[in-house]
Amino acid sequence: MDELVELTRNLVSIPSHEDETAAGDYIEEWLRAETNADVTRDDVGNVIAHKAADGGADTSLALVGHHDVVPPDESQVDGGEYVVEARDGRLYGRGAADMKGSVAASMLAFRDADPSCDLAFASFIAEELGGDGARHAIEGGFSPDCAIVAEGSTNYSKAGVTDVVVAHRGRRASTVTAHGTAAHASEPEAGENAIYRASDAVDIVRECDVPTVSVLGNDLSGSVVVTEIHGGSAWNVIPDTCDVTVDERTVPGEHADLSAVEEIDGVEWTVEQDLPPMECDDPDFAEAVLAAARDAQDGDPEQVTKPHATDAGWLAQAGVTCVVCGASEPGEAHTKNESVDIDVLARCYRIYRNAAETR
Repeated sequence: MDELVELTRNLVSIPSHEDETAAGDYIEEWLRAETNADVTRDDVGNVIAHKAADGGADTSLALVGHHDVVPPDESQVDGGEYVVEARDGRLYGRGAADMKGSVAASMLAFRDADPSCDLAFASFIAEELGGDGARHAIEGGFSPDCAIVAEGSTNYSKAGVTDVVVAHRGRRASTVTAHGTAAHASEPEAGENAIYRASDAVDIVRECDVPTVSVLGNDLSGSVVVTEIHGGSAWNVIPDTCDVTVDERTVPGEHADLSAVEEIDGVEWTVEQDLPPMECDDPDFAEAVLAAARDAQDGDPEQVTKPHATDAGWLAQAGVTCVVCGASEPGEAHTKNESVDIDVLARCYRIYRNAAETR
């Protein structure tokens, strides 16, 4: 436990919201010093390590995380380092929950496990920016058979348990642009009001049906919502353009039909970002990780779904069988009081090690 706390504290203290290099250096140096694994650092900064099972194995498992974080609150920085505090059985600091605590648990489990399969550890960059690190690793050949992505799954089904996520939503961000014709506002009939056209498009977005799918008996529903509107240049000018930002949470294999807005004259729709959802395509793997989670805790974990996109989406899209399992609880990530439960970190260590040794 003391080693896990120290490793987490050290990782959390390293700033990594603008430049992940120092955090990646620390992870790489620790793996080289503490393990006999084949450790690599690719040209964007991903840290990946491999070790083979004794006697060889037909399958491979990866423990996956990321070492970038979102920008900290000013209270979370002091003297060029992130502030890390321990109190009431928790570690507080930017990245403690999302997700350096679970990265530390993964590192120790990777070191300590006597794996029944070929075992990999990976910590990616730029997850918070859309998964650029994961995509680079995949393009470079990172392709384990299965992966446990160590994003949050604690207290999802009930308080006091770390669950196993078998599906999560993706995120498609798009812009609806309405074009019109400018005119003086005293003669509105002389122009075409782009805001009115955008308003018609918003009505279509509001009425959009969102899909629901079932993954291993768990329902997962999408959502779609307008989050920003920008249009007009002056109080006395009929606007000739208006942009509407749409946030859509997607589910495996399905999207809302946002292209319907283009049936309105002068309206176009552009996808800005499309982070893929994840669904576990192997019920046996999901059950195996759930069994590992049950053996690691007194509570009764369940298979659940998660509302947020993670790097598991990119891995699943590339053919890797994924689940998500980690220490972060709902409402902890990205907050000025971000924290992680130390006992839950130890639980995650046991889950990851159990899974590696029984896969």
